[in-house]
Amino acid sequence: MVKKNNASNKSGNFKTNTIYAGDCIEAMNRLPEGSIDLIFADPPYNLQLGGDLHRPDNSRVDGVDDNWDKFSNFRAYDDFTHDWLKSARRVLKHNGSLWVIGSYHNIFRVGSVLQDLGYWLLNDIVWRKSNPMPNFRGTRFTNAHETLIWCARSKDARYTFNYDAMKNMNDGLQMRSDWTLPLCTGDERLKGEDGNKLHPTQKPESLLYRVIMAATKPGDIVLDPFF
Repeated sequence: MVKKNNASNKSGNFKTNTIYAGDCIEAMNRLPEGSIDLIFADPPYNLQLGGDLHRPDNSRVDGVDDNWDKFSNFRAYDDFTHDWLKSARRVLKHNGSLWVIGSYHNIFRVGSVLQDLGYWLLNDIVWRKSNPMPNFRGTRFTNAHETLIWCARSKDARYTFNYDAMKNMNDGLQMRSDWTLPLCTGDERLKGEDGNKLHPTQKPESLLYRVIMAATKPGDIVLDPFF
């Protein structure tokens, strides 16, 4: 069972299968150096939304308007990105790897910071959504994908890649860098007692399954800084 702990009370070691509540940078700074095999990060997108968005029937779209996704400017977002990626690199094992997912709003800025900090980019993966939300205003193309960047801690890292496992998951063919998977729907979507979704950008288990199967070994430790 997952236990929720205050990260500020944990120093020098940590428990696995545990949620640490707190600022992600402060929490990572309390983890031992070189203790994590894989990091999957779904950071704030910095969507820069202006006003409410409505469907054709005038119902309001429950989008991302939380304070954690609001930054005063691009510089503030870049500074935040630099800080959490620096902390993440410290806790990664030498041969560990990091996956970060984002949209067109932020993923290019994240990629630049990754390279500045010494990460070595391995692939960009396109998650093509089989059931994307349409562009209700009709002013742009339907935003039907997100991008994952997969990178090693450094250029000389001997990272894990389970090539054969990925091939077996793809009918014996080499796994490509474009994955068609649905958004979270139905029972998979976490909801509160009021029926509203608990997380505005919940990712499907099928996406995480591929990431973990591709880049970890049995017994490896996986960290999600933005659970």
